[in-house]
Amino acid sequence: MASSKDRQRKLAREKLDRQMARRAGRVRRRRRVQAGIGAAAALLLIVGGAAWLGGLFDSDKPDDTAAADTCEWTPQSAQTNTDLKEVGTPPITGMPTTGIETMNVTTNQGLIAVTLDLANAPCSSADLSYLASKQFYNNTDCHEITTEGALHCGDPAGNGIGGPTYSVYDENVPLVPTPAPSASAAPATTTKTPLYPKGTVALIGNPPGTNGSQFLIFLKDFTTADPKYPIVGMVTGGTDTLAKIAKIATVDNGSGSKVKPKEKITIQSLTVGTPAVTDPGASAAPSASSQS
Repeated sequence: MASSKDRQRKLAREKLDRQMARRAGRVRRRRRVQAGIGAAAALLLIVGGAAWLGGLFDSDKPDDTAAADTCEWTPQSAQTNTDLKEVGTPPITGMPTTGIETMNVTTNQGLIAVTLDLANAPCSSADLSYLASKQFYNNTDCHEITTEGALHCGDPAGNGIGGPTYSVYDENVPLVPTPAPSASAAPATTTKTPLYPKGTVALIGNPPGTNGSQFLIFLKDFTTADPKYPIVGMVTGGTDTLAKIAKIATVDNGSGSKVKPKEKITIQSLTVGTPAVTDPGASAAPSASSQS
């Protein structure tokens, strides 16, 4: 079993490396084009128009379009990792890229409403929406409360490597703030904003960057020098449910880690696009972009 997991992680990492290399190449090409425009805009209008008609840039069209308004879904093998579930693949185009959307998580502990950030995490949001439409999350357990203080859900296998037979790259991973030039330049008292405030919802991949169905709901503020969870939204309803879950004790999960909830936490249903769960005591949560 261990060798199968290692092989799956290795294959996923290799696919991620190739995907990131392609994206880096697109960024370099766009920067070269932008630099050329800034240096000789008038000339490019003439020469570039002729070159376009001649098909000079045809090879770059698919990549540039994909970078602008499509999502890349990387296939994962259910033969290599038998804990993956075949549910097809989300569309690569047509996902909303502005505004917000509501995700309702109905658990045996209560209801949780999440506001998805379509502008900063369009593909991550599309991923959750697609899986919700397939009832992927229904009757699945949130199998751990991590040492970072987050509820870990979305893995039907309950072992950290389950999910659909595709993955999506990281979006909206928060940036570590640049420290002040010197101690004297900083205010006498400074309140640091956590990278993952309480109520943050983020995807989690194994290995990082291969996100599928698994997600975290942070039950308390969390900050790290090496952020690796892409933020997809914030809890805006059901804070009493989070408070209840945060009080659940954890026990050994069988591998020496005290992260398994002593009391079952089961997602009975998860929907996207339905009316939000009302929570009069909840305050408006900041958008994910404000935490970068």
